[in-house]
This record gives sequence, C-alpha cells and structure tokens, in this order.
Amino acid sequence: MGNRDSAILYAKRKESLCQKHDVVQPDLYQEYGVKRGLRDEEGRGVLTGLTNISEITAFREENGKKIPCDGQLLYRGYDVKDLVKGSMNQRFVFEEGAYLLLFGELPNTEELHEFQRIIADSMEMPTNFTRDVIMKAPSFDIMNSMTRSVLTLASYDDMTTNLDIDNVLRQSIQLISIFPMLAVYAYHAYNHYEKDGSMYIHRPDPNLSLAENFLRMLRPDMQYTELEATVLDVALLLHMEHGGGNNSTFTTRVVTSSGSDTYSAIAAALSSLKGKKHGGANIMVMKMIDDIKEHITDPHDEESISYYLDRILNKEAFDKKGLIYGMGHAVYSLSDPREVIFKDFVERLAVAKGRDDDMALYNNIEKIAPKLIGKERKIFKGVSPNVDFYSGFVYDMLGIPVELYTPLFAIARIVGWSAHRIEELISANKIIRPAYKSLVTKQEYQPRKDRK
Repeated sequence: MGNRDSAILYAKRKESLCQKHDVVQPDLYQEYGVKRGLRDEEGRGVLTGLTNISEITAFREENGKKIPCDGQLLYRGYDVKDLVKGSMNQRFVFEEGAYLLLFGELPNTEELHEFQRIIADSMEMPTNFTRDVIMKAPSFDIMNSMTRSVLTLASYDDMTTNLDIDNVLRQSIQLISIFPMLAVYAYHAYNHYEKDGSMYIHRPDPNLSLAENFLRMLRPDMQYTELEATVLDVALLLHMEHGGGNNSTFTTRVVTSSGSDTYSAIAAALSSLKGKKHGGANIMVMKMIDDIKEHITDPHDEESISYYLDRILNKEAFDKKGLIYGMGHAVYSLSDPREVIFKDFVERLAVAKGRDDDMALYNNIEKIAPKLIGKERKIFKGVSPNVDFYSGFVYDMLGIPVELYTPLFAIARIVGWSAHRIEELISANKIIRPAYKSLVTKQEYQPRKDRK
C-alpha cells in the first residue's frame, strides 16, 4: 500500500488540524435542539420511519406516562417466545423465522419444506470462489473477509443492479444461504495461513438446517449433538431482527434508499455491525468474565463478586471504562425478552458441558449487577441483562472461536437486513437525507503565495 511509514508520520503531524477544526462543542447540540445519535435525552430513538417487520416493546402507557415493563419482541406480530416454544422438538426455527420476516406470514409445513429446499439449493458459491477470493487474502477480521466476499459476489451476478423485488429477493435468499460458508471458510483460511493450523473445507449438507451446517462445516469431525444444534438455532433466531432503528439495519435502509444494489447494501450493513459499539458486545462480556475469574475464586461468593463488580463500575478494575458489559440495553427496560428466552437453553447447555460453576457466576452477576448499577447511576428505565450477556458464553461452550462471534451475528441478522431492504424498496421510494446544522463561518480567501 505504498510507503506506509511516510503516510503514518504525515498523519501524526496533521492530526492536530483535525482535532482543531472538527470538534463540535457538546452544548451546541442542546442549543440547536440536535438529537445526538438520533436519540432524545432519555436515550429513546428519534422516529425516522415506519415498518411492518418487527416491534420492540419496553414501556406501557399508564395515565399518560410511560412505565417501564418487561420487554417484548414481535416478528411480523408474532412473539418470538411463541416462535421458540412452537418449534420445540422440531428443527428449523431459524428457517421458519426467516420465512416469516421475508414474506410476512408463517409458513405451513409444505411452504417451510419448499423454503428449506431453496435455502439448501442456494448453499453453493461460484466455481473456485473459495480458493480465488476467500483464501487469497486471509485475515483475523472475518467480518472484513465477509464484506470483501459479498462485494466480489456482485461480479458473478449478471443482474446485480436490477432492483425488481423478485430479483432482490433472490439475491437475499442466496446471501442468507451462503453467509455461514463465507464466515466458516474465512476462519479456516485464517486459522491455516495465519495461525499454522489445519484447514478443513467441508461442504454443507442439503438435508441439514443452517445451524447444523454451521457446526458441521466448522468442526474437523463434522459432529455435533442435537442440543448443540438446537441452542445455536435458537440463538440465530433471536439475533435475526431487532427493529429498523439498530445501526446496521438503518444502514441497510439508508444505502437501499439511494438506489444501490443488494451486495453494496449488505456490505455496508456488515461494516456497521462489526463496529465494537454494535456487534462486538458479547466479546467484551467474555473478556470481562475472564477478568472476573482471575480475581474471584469462588463463583458462589456473592460478596466477593459484588465487591469486584463495584470496582469495575467505578473504573477501578477490568478496562476501567466503568461498564459492566452485557447489562442494560438502549431500548429495553426491565428485561430483554431474548435473554429471558435464551437463558433456559444456556442452562441446559451448561449442564451438558459440565460448566455449572461458570453458570453460577453468570447467575450471580445477573442478580448483583443491576442493583449496583441502579445505585451508582441515574437509570430512568431500569437495568437488566441483554442477550449478549449469554451469547458469548454459549459460543464458547460450542467451541466456536471468538473470531466468529460477530460473524455469527451477521449470519442471523442478514435476514432482518433483507426484509428491511425489500420493505424500503417497496414502500419508501425516497432517499434518506437527514439535515445537519452547519457551524461554518465564511472565510476570506487568501492567494496561495500569501498563506503562512
């Protein structure tokens, strides 16, 4: 990439100019009534659109006031709790949820089987794509690798720019189908070329669910238990969609509104999701848990746990940011319904894996942390664990490497992105263009020879 050293030195010298000219004083946001991050002072998102795809409930109206309540997440009007409960002793809850979000209604048995066949048939990449694209430039950043692959796939599609809904739907289904391959193969390439590990390129089995195929392709022996596949299947369903306002979904709608193609819109969403403020929360939870384990010898000792969590909260321990990761959510108040649903599966997997002590530690943190946060911070809507509090723990128990934690989020969330892209194309028809208040003052031009 050219002379990197000279570019580094130049950038270091010029950084002060950016610091001087790009700073915006915080009080100006209030003066001009600007909602930073498109949120109001209580953290609620500013209304910027309408959607039929999902609904998040965290408050109820009572005598004209908003009262915090247990969270609820609806996919096309259906409670995710009911979707999970209804799928017990059956497979393919992810595929059923994907059908629901894409088409707006629950499939009957025949429709679900047809959709499963289409997903299976679409688990195929262009000839030599794995060798020529995925393995060509392996990286520890699997999200970057996936983004590159998605953009490159556009070159293999002779209908890339066609925005007819049937074509966009076809592109979306194909991307949903191969996302596990893009992620797992990218990891194996990195593990082989960068970490000197063995490389396994297992083809997906058309008779398996997407969750089963992920485990099959990841593991050297291609083996997994029914419980492992079920827990991953549920995890993917719960991460599939979360309203139009989350950063990556909003990014999808913004890019879609410009008239761009599917591959560009999904690549942009991937770039958003990989940000540590968005898709990497479960990684921070795992790092925090590892740190707590180094300082707490007994996972049942609530007094010691409370003491150490208080130190984390007061910026005296762990990363000294004052955050207990996995606690609280931008939207939910008393509870995150995804966490409530997921916890039962987490506990079952912990028993099967002999991780009872770890489960006890998580349970104690879940019990103690909200009380400490409520005492130390002014929280108007309550604090509860979110789904990311447990997802990293589950992935660890499944033997999934940390490099694939955020890609797994993408494997699930592409369904929601696709549904919102299609809705934006059908209903919006107007480019998203928010306004920014300019703070620029007119300057007198100086000829170049007169500038100091």
